[in-house]
Amino acid sequence: MAWLRNRTLHLLAGFSAGLLIALAVAGFNGCSSQPPLEVWHTERLNLEFTANQSDDEIENYNKYIILEDKLFNQLDEKVYTKTETGPDQLLNRYSPGSAADPRGLDPNWNRSFELEGNGRGGVLLLHGMSDSPYSLRSLGETLNRNGFHVIGLRLPGHGTAPSGLKYVHWRDMAVAVALAMEHLYSGLGSASASLHIIGYSTGASLALDFTLNALEGKSPSIPDSLVLISPAIRVHGAARFAGTKSSLSALPGFENLAWLTVMDEFDPYKYNSFATNAGSQVHNVTVDVDRRIQGLNRQPSIAREFPPVLVLKSTVDSTVTTDAVVDNLLNRLPVDRNELVLFDINRQAAIKSTLLVSDPGPLTNRLLAENDLPFAITFVTNTNAYSNAVEARFKAPHSSDPLLAEPLGLEWPRGVVSLSHVALPFPPDDPLYGKTPAGEQEHIFLGDMALKGERGLLKVSEAWLLRMRYNPFYSYLEKRVLDWFEEPAGMKRFDSE
Repeated sequence: MAWLRNRTLHLLAGFSAGLLIALAVAGFNGCSSQPPLEVWHTERLNLEFTANQSDDEIENYNKYIILEDKLFNQLDEKVYTKTETGPDQLLNRYSPGSAADPRGLDPNWNRSFELEGNGRGGVLLLHGMSDSPYSLRSLGETLNRNGFHVIGLRLPGHGTAPSGLKYVHWRDMAVAVALAMEHLYSGLGSASASLHIIGYSTGASLALDFTLNALEGKSPSIPDSLVLISPAIRVHGAARFAGTKSSLSALPGFENLAWLTVMDEFDPYKYNSFATNAGSQVHNVTVDVDRRIQGLNRQPSIAREFPPVLVLKSTVDSTVTTDAVVDNLLNRLPVDRNELVLFDINRQAAIKSTLLVSDPGPLTNRLLAENDLPFAITFVTNTNAYSNAVEARFKAPHSSDPLLAEPLGLEWPRGVVSLSHVALPFPPDDPLYGKTPAGEQEHIFLGDMALKGERGLLKVSEAWLLRMRYNPFYSYLEKRVLDWFEEPAGMKRFDSE
């Protein structure tokens, strides 16, 4: 048997050597094709919050905010003061005084924010990976006008420089969520006030993580309901190999392997460059939450107490599929208390074109036809194949009745084929990502831009320019969230249909 063992060892050694060579070649190609790294890619801000600080140094949300103030001062010192100014830097987020400099905006929505309510309830807003609190700003302001105490949390690694995502761990973000929820819970002032979390993209996984922890007795602040927008559920793909690639970036000459994407930073509230570690952390948190959601059937006492969940997503989404949301989340949660709101593609535009890579229609039609689904579905789609007007078609859990259609008085904008993963939480009048610029303004606008010219001319990719940035049906999304927070969350809608 010694010869077999030696043969096996030789094969493993050969395989390992081949793998390292392949990674080295891939790394060389990746490094040589990426733009050069700038100070905002390389400078580490060591005043960022980490999970190991929560036991003694930063044990509450107020101290988290104090540390955040120091962090942004460090950002000024280590990044802004080292970045050139002038006409060539007009669209550089880190060039002081540029059109993309968020420090010239009041408030700077990269920072955590708190809006005190009138005692109706509390809502924690959790943005996605590489985003900032700006992502849910509009929804938070509306909720606050309706009486809710709102916290928009800046997650660790975000709102400062893309380099923050090279070092952040998803548990750093999870602990920050717990600090914010404890602060929100303690400030409600009434046992009857409701408590909710809205999670966008990776923020949805963090909302689920906190809820599972709370139900296991790790926090008294159990949410009354969750709203998950474009939720990152069970993300796979290249993210599962990001950890290996990130580790190789420590080798001399392979620094660019720390980045999946390196772009100019012209967005004041979102990183364009995306760190390899960020992809790894998205993968890790979604896998961890998926495992625990899957285990709910072995913990019936926890499953029974799981709060109602409202999911809002586009039928086409480059980050997460509808299948994943249905199979890995909604089908595993307690029955008859959750709802999925799906925004269809523009059917009036789609019938005129054969350019679609794939049509989400078959999956959607199957979901609408099934009569044993344990959750409700609302489908926002064209009233007919010849109209840009949309309606909402509702089906209750376990229903085989015809769909109830509600005209929304809204239409698809001209030339828009679908929403996107990034579009849902932004209204058409958003001053950064909306339909048109907000009048005369000195700051950058990244919404509907009809830029045309020769390919390869612009630093911004065609894919970036084509992606939908705002939600033409945002008013409906906002209404659904407000209705969901009525007491009891969501159930009144099911009973009234």
